[in-house]
Amino acid sequence: MGGQTHGAPSLHVLFLNWRDSRNPEGGGSEVYVERIAAELTALGHRVTILCSAHAHGPAEERNVAGVSILRRGGRLTVYLRAAMLYLAGWLGFGRLSARGLGRPDVVVDVCNGLPFFSVWYRRGPVIALVHHVHREQWPVVLPRRLARLGWWIESRLAPWAYRRCAYVAVSEATRVELAGLGVAPARVTIIHNGTPEATSPLVERGPSPSIVTLGRLVPHKRVEVALHTVAALRDRYPDLELVVAGQGWWEPRLRSLVDDLGIADRVRFAGYVSEADKDQLLSRAWVALMPSLKEGWGLTIVEAGIRGTPTVAFREAGGVAEALVDGVTGLLADDDDEFVALVGDLLADEQRRKLMGEAAITHAERFTWPAAGQAFADLVEGVAGYRLP
Repeated sequence: MGGQTHGAPSLHVLFLNWRDSRNPEGGGSEVYVERIAAELTALGHRVTILCSAHAHGPAEERNVAGVSILRRGGRLTVYLRAAMLYLAGWLGFGRLSARGLGRPDVVVDVCNGLPFFSVWYRRGPVIALVHHVHREQWPVVLPRRLARLGWWIESRLAPWAYRRCAYVAVSEATRVELAGLGVAPARVTIIHNGTPEATSPLVERGPSPSIVTLGRLVPHKRVEVALHTVAALRDRYPDLELVVAGQGWWEPRLRSLVDDLGIADRVRFAGYVSEADKDQLLSRAWVALMPSLKEGWGLTIVEAGIRGTPTVAFREAGGVAEALVDGVTGLLADDDDEFVALVGDLLADEQRRKLMGEAAITHAERFTWPAAGQAFADLVEGVAGYRLP
């Protein structure tokens, strides 16, 4: 199926997303949206992403894939600005109306905990895109009362508001979580992430034991678990090094913990890394760590996997149990102590790491962005009322 290849009309798809990938706080959700948007554009559709403004990107641009990106508002005001801009465009006011913002054929409302509630002002099809449910994360990032309000909005108000909408989830785990909130599984289409292509040739493993964790430095990513792992294994592996790749507002707390644990000589904060540098880090590492509290998918797992590097993660962290095949492409732990033990045992077993790495490559290759984009195009065309003859 798919738009242009079967003569479907070109559709205008508007994504409402909290951030974009150039935002310093951007992560896997933003990568997903932009890669799907690029695939839809390649299939002949017109795509606009409306997200919050920041100092690292202009107010308006068209990226290399031909996707229009509009940046307005801030961390919270972007939700109101999206509604105002949409209504202004729909009524025919201003420059954005001339650009076609106001009358998209389909709106994709990306629900990162808080949705845009576009169903309250949008006349036409809306798709709710959910990476994962944030039940565990609200109390980690917000004070108790605000966390309770956030969870009420996500678990009660949003499912009611979007009760007539199609949903996209990035994993079966997320579809199960949505079912627990009252969203019928039949309304939820699973469209996995694709595996990012390696941007440089693979390099040989480092000669000394090395582990890497990659992602935003925020509390729910639990980089602390990786630091405690280094502290627990330093006597067993005197040359062990951890590379922490990523940036975020939690970094000072992590650096303080490094000093408290006395592992400053074992931990390197790499900050933001380019795609080429990321390839190098994941290729040289013996084991990748994903200690995150919750992930909709686990993009860094397949990023490591395509480079032949197995990952250790937590079993209850949502979609990671699909991005990783336990005992085959990596290992899943049930608690912090087991996490440390699994990392230590895997570092000690070169043959097992090699076999897992080979299996990880095969598993990661199953997931492609063109396939994900085609599946999304099929859904977009369906909700827009287009049907193949």
